[in-house]
Amino acid sequence: MKVAVVKAQQADVPVTGEWVGTLDGYVNAQIQPQANGYLIRQDYREGSQVQQGQVLFEIDPRPFEAALQQAQGQLGQAQAQLALAQINVNRDTPLAEARAIARSQLDNEIQQKAQAEAAVTTAEAAVATAKLNLGFTQVRSLITGVAGQATTQVGNLVSTQSVLTSVSQLDPIKVYFSISDSEYLALTRRAGAGSNDLLHGASKIPLTLTLSNGEVYPHEGRVVFVDRQLNSQTGAIRVAASFPNPGNILRPGQFGRVRAETQTIHDAVVIPQIAVTEFQGQQQVYTVAANNTVHVNTVKLGPQYGDNWVVEGGLPGGALVIVDNLQKLREGAPISPQPSEPRAGASPTAQQAGR
Repeated sequence: MKVAVVKAQQADVPVTGEWVGTLDGYVNAQIQPQANGYLIRQDYREGSQVQQGQVLFEIDPRPFEAALQQAQGQLGQAQAQLALAQINVNRDTPLAEARAIARSQLDNEIQQKAQAEAAVTTAEAAVATAKLNLGFTQVRSLITGVAGQATTQVGNLVSTQSVLTSVSQLDPIKVYFSISDSEYLALTRRAGAGSNDLLHGASKIPLTLTLSNGEVYPHEGRVVFVDRQLNSQTGAIRVAASFPNPGNILRPGQFGRVRAETQTIHDAVVIPQIAVTEFQGQQQVYTVAANNTVHVNTVKLGPQYGDNWVVEGGLPGGALVIVDNLQKLREGAPISPQPSEPRAGASPTAQQAGR
């Protein structure tokens, strides 16, 4: 029987891990007013880019303007009382020294001046508070980002507990995913040449993001956050990656698959996936014996590498592996091995093995 064969190659094989990730804004801010009142204007377009300090909403300022005027009036009264107290002290000081008036009268006037000074300070603070409250009628964005849909319409009565909208910084954008304890340790070993720190050595581990439509995102990411502890219920630890997001193409709530190279297996034996069969729970590979007969090898498979399997045991490097007519083969059957043609879309290692 004619059979197609490939040579089991030995190569350095990168092992990658892949995890499902959820996208979220790098910074997410809920916009809440610091003043109570009726909403009279919305100054931004929903879904648009807003800048830090930009006015998003306006609350009716008339009650706060009246409070400011009242505070300014009280400040004027306090300043007038202070001026009068100062005049009394200036007038009676030489009279008290000449014993023309009682010393106790001057002491009372000095005390009244101190009280007037304290009243001016209180009134000035009230004016500053009133100005601050008036400024709070203009609800501003605290970050630069994309503003979401308004949750409250113009004309509604809002309070400091109301959430008017949300603003998210989207460039860069975060992707949250969870990895197992063993994967975390593998990444940590690969990241740190000396420090064994996943965060500080993360630049050595480029992350790729595959979007929900199967496209690979063109920008690489890096690890920016590792949770402080492992989740004892799931056995996983949460990690956040940062990806550049020019044009704000990616949005919070999307899903993707994050991939990273966790380790490299040196001199790994690599064979095509089609060469592997299963018999009674064991993985088997048919190879060509010295006298052109079939030999059945029970193998231990490692990670997948493209269209190939890494063989961790049971098969030496350089063995001729049969890749077709596997259902017709049996131990010791005579065969005529023929070199296999390279398969379309096969990985470079598999194509080289085919040649």
